[in-house]
Amino acid sequence: MLAVIAKLNVAAGKEADFEKVMLNLVEQVRANEPGNELYTLCKDQDGNYIVMELYKDADALAAHGQSDHFKASGADFKGLMAGAPEVQRLEVIG
Repeated sequence: MLAVIAKLNVAAGKEADFEKVMLNLVEQVRANEPGNELYTLCKDQDGNYIVMELYKDADALAAHGQSDHFKASGADFKGLMAGAPEVQRLEVIG
């Protein structure tokens, strides 16, 4: 199993728009990716957004990146981000 933690750098003042777009993507991932075990948006005490992801295997993670809904969401995020995400990929041990 593989885990991904992605810190998303959202532009100041765009938080509500970002949440709307991101929650739509969350819904699409949950409905259309059988190899995905967890895909959820979180916010820390400082207002930073983090997506926690869990995949059955490397194929499921690859399928996520190649999915139509993931590719299509890129245009929806335009103007909402202040920089590239900080992505950490992890092997699940237990």
